[in-house]
Amino acid sequence: MRKFIVASLVLSAACTHKSPPPPPPPEVAVFTLRTQPVVIVTELPARTTAFRVAEVRPQVNGVILKRLFVEGSQVQAGQQLYQIDPAPFQASYESAQASLQHAQAAATSSRLLAQRYKPLSEARAVSQQDYDNAVASQDQAAADVASAKAALETARINLAYTRVFAPISGRTGRSSVTEGALVSANQTNALAVIQQLDPIYVDATQASTVLLHLQRAFSEGQLKKVGDAQAEAKLILEDSSAYPLAGKLQFAEVTVDPGTGSVTLRAVFPNPQSILLPGMFVRERLEEGVNEKGLLVPQRAVGHNSLGEATVTVVGDDNKAAVHVVKTDRAIGDQWLVSAGVSAGDKVIIVGIQSVRPGSVVHPHEVTADELKPPASGAPQQPQK
Repeated sequence: MRKFIVASLVLSAACTHKSPPPPPPPEVAVFTLRTQPVVIVTELPARTTAFRVAEVRPQVNGVILKRLFVEGSQVQAGQQLYQIDPAPFQASYESAQASLQHAQAAATSSRLLAQRYKPLSEARAVSQQDYDNAVASQDQAAADVASAKAALETARINLAYTRVFAPISGRTGRSSVTEGALVSANQTNALAVIQQLDPIYVDATQASTVLLHLQRAFSEGQLKKVGDAQAEAKLILEDSSAYPLAGKLQFAEVTVDPGTGSVTLRAVFPNPQSILLPGMFVRERLEEGVNEKGLLVPQRAVGHNSLGEATVTVVGDDNKAAVHVVKTDRAIGDQWLVSAGVSAGDKVIIVGIQSVRPGSVVHPHEVTADELKPPASGAPQQPQK
């Protein structure tokens, strides 16, 4: 009887404590994906290179008498830069002039002798051998005149080489010699280097695999070219500021570097203020095409699974959450351009992912694209993991 009473009390106590109701579905913020035209922009590290480079070297031996330019200044093509001592070359030139005059006088004498011998030879007053010798002397004298003229021209050129001129227009570097220095023809060290900086080249490298991917996307119609003209390029300087003038992509190298597997892209930029100097590190932005049906997913919605694959959590029509593995091509601002794993109309969770399990029911709240925009002074948000 006592056992029956105890059991009844336990049963009645259990009936008075009801189980708690299940918790409500977690509230999450979702964003509905929609296709839109996306401009494909590639940002590449690059180096600036002078448009033209001329190393000024002497072409005759001699002593530098004058330097006629200011180091670091702008010079024009044909402007004299150095004066080499012309005295020995002036003497050689005058000697060549005298040799030419001597050869011309000898040629005149030989020509007159041959003219006198011609009628005498016809009249058999002189032997044919004497006439032949006179004609040969005339030809030899003419050859001596031609040789003397060539020697005079060589002396004139060497004398002109004592004045060293700028071969191109551009900015000079530092001079490697001063007045009184002895220089030699075609020496290894340049007297000065002139570089044309306006316009200026910007060389960037891109992986050949990326070029193949872009070519395939163009051929399959996934990308549309920006235009038939040269692609526009923009620069970000070393201090993260934007270069104000746009350039144009000039060409892509026709061979792939076997060591790095990359291709060199060369762009030309105007540089009237000489802001860009050779050797500067910059970042080049190239518009490669337009993806007419691009899908952009907010970076905060993208996580990673244990395999390192990019994933998003999608809310279905039954409000159940499901994890999708996606393929991210590149970052566009604070969003990822996704090429596989989701489609237009899918609702991805951007807030509240931590409280959601795959297959669980959620209470979604729609977020618009304007609400996703970060504040003007805020830093770009990083994807959740």
